[in-house]
This record gives sequence, C-alpha cells and structure tokens, in this order.
Amino acid sequence: MVVKYAHLNDFVQWLALAREVEPLFGPMIKNDGFKSALMDAISNQTALCISSAEGSALAGGIVISKNSNEIMWLAVSEADRGKGFGRQLVALALNALDTTRDIVVQTFDRAVEEGQAARKLYAVFGFIDDQDGGLNPAGIPTVIMKRPGAKPTATKSSNAHRLR
Repeated sequence: MVVKYAHLNDFVQWLALAREVEPLFGPMIKNDGFKSALMDAISNQTALCISSAEGSALAGGIVISKNSNEIMWLAVSEADRGKGFGRQLVALALNALDTTRDIVVQTFDRAVEEGQAARKLYAVFGFIDDQDGGLNPAGIPTVIMKRPGAKPTATKSSNAHRLR
C-alpha cells in the first residue's frame, strides 16, 4: 500500500474516483464547487490518497477539515473495497485530526444497504450515530456520526492541589 498526500497531478484520478461514487454521493465531477474544494484540499495537504503500489491507479481518497475536525469525504474504488484501504485512510485521518475533540463525519443512514460497509468502518474507529444528516445530493438519507473526543487525563500536578 502506498499512502501519500495528494498532489495536483493526482487530480484526474480523484475525479475518476468521484465519478465512480456519484450514484451514492451525488454530482461531483461537473460541479465546480466540488472541484475547487478538492483543489484546495490538495493544496492545503488535507487530502490523502492510497494505491496498491507506487504508480498504480488511485484506490481511494480521504479529505479532512482540521478546522471543523471532520472527515469531509472518503471513497474507495469498487475494485479495491475490502482490502483495508478505507481502514488505512481513516486511521491516517484520525492521526491528523484533534482526537481530544469530537470528530464528525456525514455518512449513510443505517437503512441504506450500500452504506453498511462505510458505517461499519466508522464504528470500528468509535464513531456513533449522533444526528440526522438529511438527504445527500444523490437523495440518499445520511446521518452525522461522531467520535467523542478523548477525555484529558489528570496529571500528578493537577491532582496535587486536591490532596492538600
């Protein structure tokens, strides 16, 4: 597996991946807003991509927002699903986000059969359903899942004042 920050020369492969998932996500490749946001994510190094080997086609990609502490977009090509690419991308995203704060992601509602693998993946990392996410641009019901922030651990110095 090769994981890297996306580069502008990966843009065409990202669009090919987006085209593949449009039936579930909604229109993207002809959407200037999506393309602009993807270019920004690539430029800001908040887009990671994965392939099976150096120089091979893009197997998946993830975009995060450090400001909102959110996974904004995750997709793995149909040919590469079930190989651990999504798990690797989510793990890397969590390492780049602030785990002391809640981390959120909008994904498919539990009633959406095609979204069960994504829901299971997020659940493995501690995400739970938090609130209704409405319909996505493809008209598919979504949910906002949340991974609660880790509670800060008390240090000896912070406990010392309680012992006095």
